[in-house]
Amino acid sequence: MRRVLPILHVLGLVILIFSFTLLLPLAVAFTWRDAALYAYDEAFLITFFAGLLTWLFTRHNRRELQTRDGFLLVVLVWAVLPAFAALPLLSYLPGLSFTDAYFETASGLSTTGATVLAGLDALPPSINLWRHFLNWLGGMGIIVLAVAILPMLGIGGRQLFKAETPGPMKDSKLTPRIADTAKSLWLVYAGITLACILSLRVAGMSWFDAVCHAFAAMGLGGFSTHDASVGYFNSPAIEAVLIVFMLLAAMNFATHFLAYRSRSLQAYRGDPEVLPMLMLVVVSCIGSALYLWHAGTYASYWTALRFVSFNLVSLATDCGFANTDFNQWPIFVPLWMLFLSCVTVSSGSTGGGIKMIRSLVMFKQSQRELQRQIHPAAVLPIKLGGMPISNQVVFAVQVFVMLYVASIVAMTLILVASGLDFLTAFSAIIACINNAGPGLNQVGPATNFSGLTDFQTWVCTFAMLLGRLELMTLFVLFTRTFWRA
Repeated sequence: MRRVLPILHVLGLVILIFSFTLLLPLAVAFTWRDAALYAYDEAFLITFFAGLLTWLFTRHNRRELQTRDGFLLVVLVWAVLPAFAALPLLSYLPGLSFTDAYFETASGLSTTGATVLAGLDALPPSINLWRHFLNWLGGMGIIVLAVAILPMLGIGGRQLFKAETPGPMKDSKLTPRIADTAKSLWLVYAGITLACILSLRVAGMSWFDAVCHAFAAMGLGGFSTHDASVGYFNSPAIEAVLIVFMLLAAMNFATHFLAYRSRSLQAYRGDPEVLPMLMLVVVSCIGSALYLWHAGTYASYWTALRFVSFNLVSLATDCGFANTDFNQWPIFVPLWMLFLSCVTVSSGSTGGGIKMIRSLVMFKQSQRELQRQIHPAAVLPIKLGGMPISNQVVFAVQVFVMLYVASIVAMTLILVASGLDFLTAFSAIIACINNAGPGLNQVGPATNFSGLTDFQTWVCTFAMLLGRLELMTLFVLFTRTFWRA
């Protein structure tokens, strides 16, 4: 228990900081006098005092976090914050169960974008803003913000940052101090979000819709203020803007920062993930549009290209917007889109799944093993971006992919055993573990996850958190070594 108290001390501070995010929807509700005006007072007080009391009662247990503390803290943060975030929804929607409210806010914070709510168009603006703000915070906000602020309060953040941040950013520093690194990434994230808001406004959205959809696009969360999602606007201009910013959000934010600092696009050319990601998306859009046009789904190739491009980019980048019910398309294209959601986004982005860098390592490893069948004694190093990849990294990637596939199989079988058809179960788990949003059949883009039982909803919630924590961070807690003194 003594080992856990310092972690609870930091967790209390994170909850305390998180309580102030409730002031944004409270201010919106007060300004517009919307129906959810009183949904935030109690939520703010409960969250504030829960964080404050936890922090005060453990204040004598302050110490620098160790590696294992970082892992446990990250899991607790992502498991506990959705419960507090759900309070306004429970207050305003009394018929909403805790299971569904927790699913909704976990989906927001994990940037999944799967929803159990209907009648989004009629929700008070403050409730819709809160959902989208969770998308934005979850994208890069909560943990990075904590890393930037906690050192100022005497609590180091390096172990927390390393435990939560995926890919190469674990071992590289953009600036000499970790707090400066976090602040730099935060500023880049906020700057691109502002550009997205202005672009959506110019493209024809209202200011409110532009803010909400920019939050969702940059967090790759996919929430919308309308039941029809982006299809509500029926605007190629809006869709084009969102495609651009979804692709930007799917890239490594460290690369964006380096490009901004150097005032050059050379950083993108030097990133080994950018070109493969863009090529995969472009080729998939062209080929899938041809397939739907040939199948007679759309009379015009250009119409097919418009709808395929938006929905494929949205699902491939793990965002989850939709402008049509792609569940009605020939099954090959939606399945290909779900596959892309597993492998497309870059490390250090706000997306989920295996990530492009791991996909490239696995591809190069398969090439190396095939070459070894012909030349068993050959020394064949794997390189990415001109840099050699150690066998230790290759083995770690293999283990990650194995756990990823095993998790999908296990949770899919659990949902099938609970009564779901295979396609619904499989696509729901893929959508949740990749933090991608809609699936197929009962959880397709024209419906939502409200038809699931409580048990099925909790399985999908676990899949969302597992995907957001990139498997290892959560699974390491179930090892004896982690808990050994």
